[in-house]
Amino acid sequence: MDLKEKLQQVKERYEELNQAMADPAIYDRPQEYAELTIEHTQLKELVEDYNEWLSLNHQISGNKELIDMDEDAEITSMAREETKELKSRLEELEEEIKFKLIPKDPDDSKNCIVEIRAGTGGDEAAIFAGDLFDMYRRYADSKNWKMSVLSVADSEMGGYKEIVFELSGKEVYGEMKYESGVHRVQRVPATESQGRVHTSAATVAVLPEVNDDVEINIDMKDVRVDTFRSSGAGGQHVNKTDSAIRLTHEPSGVVVECQQERSQHQNKEKALLMLKTKLYDMEMEVIRSERAADRKSQVSTGDRSAKIRTYNYPQGRVTDHRINLTLYNLDDIMKGNIGEVIKSLRVEDNLEKLNAVMN
Repeated sequence: MDLKEKLQQVKERYEELNQAMADPAIYDRPQEYAELTIEHTQLKELVEDYNEWLSLNHQISGNKELIDMDEDAEITSMAREETKELKSRLEELEEEIKFKLIPKDPDDSKNCIVEIRAGTGGDEAAIFAGDLFDMYRRYADSKNWKMSVLSVADSEMGGYKEIVFELSGKEVYGEMKYESGVHRVQRVPATESQGRVHTSAATVAVLPEVNDDVEINIDMKDVRVDTFRSSGAGGQHVNKTDSAIRLTHEPSGVVVECQQERSQHQNKEKALLMLKTKLYDMEMEVIRSERAADRKSQVSTGDRSAKIRTYNYPQGRVTDHRINLTLYNLDDIMKGNIGEVIKSLRVEDNLEKLNAVMN
């Protein structure tokens, strides 16, 4: 399907919405009216762009007729100059339209919860999990995002067996979702006496945080609440009281913990948010998998068992396997400068989505 056909479809849908919203009976169905209003607002700008696109093409065609007639040298010269400007604007407009045609992920604007777990590799995997956490912490600082640690399981040799934290700010999930998957590191561990390179791994899961506009109904009769003494940071207070909370949602088997707040009440509130987020993510996982399968996505944002990136210390190299991107600035990346990687993933993802829309 070419661009004109796609835009004509958009305009036809926009006119359908105009008719539906002009029906007085629609006010008796407030939910439907609200949904139509949102879609109408989203399409209005595209229709205005389409009208400009038609006008530019019409002007270019008119100038072409003048140039082909070649009856007046001055008019022909002016038509050629104007056509250059019109074509330049047309190219810009088409790029803008294509970007607007890409389906928006409603979760992109949400905050997120990130879980990092040490995988294969023992103590070295836990140390690497700590390195990943530090990388994300620095990246969050550079984006002026707020980070709040929710749960920590320390490793005796350093790093974390598991760490869960919340990121809040602008377009957090829209950027961080590309980090879900298995991260692999190749380096000589500090405990390796013979200088051999070891391969270890850590798993990252990025979940869009549930907003108030998402209904996730949890019957607290189905939730087992356990309290325990916090083992994480927070000073002596958390170690003297059973302020940490563990929630087990028995129908699904989902377990969440929060231990970083000082009060049991605060930990329970955050744990409940984590539980809702996980249950929501389980529902959305099916949809994401279907979307990815439909467009044969190489930029997976859902499959957390997939090996997505390798950090090779001897070569100072980072490779993202989804888009075959290799960068030789490992030190910078581990200091939190992962913007280039995320931007490349977003561009590729948008191209895939656009191809799906245009086909």
